[in-house]
Amino acid sequence: MILVERSAHVMAPIEAVWDVVQRAEQLPAWLAGVRAAEVLSGEGFGRRQLVQAGRGAAHEAEVIAYQEPTLIGWRERAKGAGARAEARTEIYVQLTADEEEGGTIVRLIVVRWPAGPAKAALLRLGLRRVGADLEDSLARLTDLAAVG
Repeated sequence: MILVERSAHVMAPIEAVWDVVQRAEQLPAWLAGVRAAEVLSGEGFGRRQLVQAGRGAAHEAEVIAYQEPTLIGWRERAKGAGARAEARTEIYVQLTADEEEGGTIVRLIVVRWPAGPAKAALLRLGLRRVGADLEDSLARLTDLAAVG
């Protein structure tokens, strides 16, 4: 298992940030590496969505954590030729209202279970890029939520 997390303070109310992060169609606007996303079925916990990465890979995702307005998490599994069933990624967005300074503290967490030791070694080499992507995502989310 490989875990990467980053957090940031967003000067917007928790409800405004939640409105952005809980909508699948908003993922390309703020989550680095996502080209398109659409809901396949359901709402909230158990919702199924299709997420297309910038590199063209499609991942079917299921919402596995949903607590309005503080937590959403989904599990992605690669689809298509060559996809390995044991490889998966979980992404969590945790929101906490900042009572002292106002706004919202946003914590992004990515947990990856690679398909085998070779893939794990490659993922470890790319941890800096994953962290940079999360920081970029937080900056984009900050801009979106602040605009409303």
